[in-house]
Amino acid sequence: MTELNPLALTGLIFGLMLLLMAIRTPIAISMFVAGCVGYVLQAGWQPLAFFLNTQAFARFASYDLSVIPLFILMGNFATQGGISKALFEFAAAAMSRFRGGLAMGAVLASAGFGAICGSSVATAATITSVALPEMKRHGYSGRLATGTLAAGGTLGILIPPSVPLVIYAILAEQNIAKMFAAAMVPGLIAVIGYMLAIAIYVRLVPGHAPEHEEPTRLTLRSLGGVVPIAIVFLLVFGGIYGGFFTPTEGAAVGAASTFLAALLKGEMTWPKFKRCFYATAEASAMIFMIFLGADLMNSALALTQVPAQLAGVVATWGLGPVAVVSAILLFYVVLGAVMDELSMILLTIPIFFPIVMGLDFGMPRESVAIWFGIMVLMTVGFGLLAPPVGLNVYIVNGLAKDTPIWESYLGVMPFLASDVLRTLLLLFFPPISLWLVGVIVR
Repeated sequence: MTELNPLALTGLIFGLMLLLMAIRTPIAISMFVAGCVGYVLQAGWQPLAFFLNTQAFARFASYDLSVIPLFILMGNFATQGGISKALFEFAAAAMSRFRGGLAMGAVLASAGFGAICGSSVATAATITSVALPEMKRHGYSGRLATGTLAAGGTLGILIPPSVPLVIYAILAEQNIAKMFAAAMVPGLIAVIGYMLAIAIYVRLVPGHAPEHEEPTRLTLRSLGGVVPIAIVFLLVFGGIYGGFFTPTEGAAVGAASTFLAALLKGEMTWPKFKRCFYATAEASAMIFMIFLGADLMNSALALTQVPAQLAGVVATWGLGPVAVVSAILLFYVVLGAVMDELSMILLTIPIFFPIVMGLDFGMPRESVAIWFGIMVLMTVGFGLLAPPVGLNVYIVNGLAKDTPIWESYLGVMPFLASDVLRTLLLLFFPPISLWLVGVIVR
């Protein structure tokens, strides 16, 4: 056991994790190694061995975790099944009468695809593959096109089903169906905010979108392309909120119905079918490894008792609850420069959640937990766009090989401004997030 004081130990654990990440060690291994070192220094090898012997089973025996690979599989079926192309064609036709309509259509398509995907990166990459060529062909600049598609991708984790939201619900021991309901209105606000950002941008900064676009007529063929998506969405969420099945059962129904929709479109071949399962296995393994690393690191931090002491210190500062949450959200923005959204949630929620739940917001504890989860989800989405990293920006820019990365960063600025306004709105008016929970969840 070590004689280091708790603050020094905490600094050592975080410093080692960041050092390993800096030399490109996978984030799950970085957290695992840092957690092992912190645990051994405080408790010794034998307690660590006992913890490792029991923790993996204790974590993965949770029935709720099965919802994650099922929603990921649902998203892979949608990606490989050609659903994105039909969705973009319909959205582009619906918005073609507006200036910047093709970009608005890309945002709508991202929202629709996110409703059956649950992944930001997958949404950004999939919609970019079908929308970017069309936007370039119609005269959209690389800046606006890549910025729109990168921002639209973040809707993949805000609009249910959302894998990060499921993980938050599991960590905070909240009802997944209620978390999904709480995310729907903020997701709709995000879509409207992004479309308004496009409308304002193309008028204030000429030359990035065509002055006039030929309106495209909505046809039965384009409408028919989105019917399977609407059916899957209504089937999954109608079943969940109608009390016919649990979120985990809904994920299974969603995966099966999305596969059937892809099969009926004639897009699902045997190689694509196998690719769906391989991609799901890889993504699920990555998430579960991060779970293990975060569990070990959080256990090592808990032994220092610094998180509990931090909650007590914050309580003595006399800051208002909203000020404390604001500081936490700013921390997430900074942390987003070095970590992905899943790692941030897994590492920080066990630390920040008790602090927030100890504050008096004048709301029931469950409402505070749900509202805080939505705020965290929006803020980690901010990190997917903001420089110097912005994972979505890198993904989209990598597909737009003729657009410099700095142009893509400039392109996301109007959407980041929209994100800031939406975050402030929901921060000061929690009932916006909580209203639908009381309406559709009993």
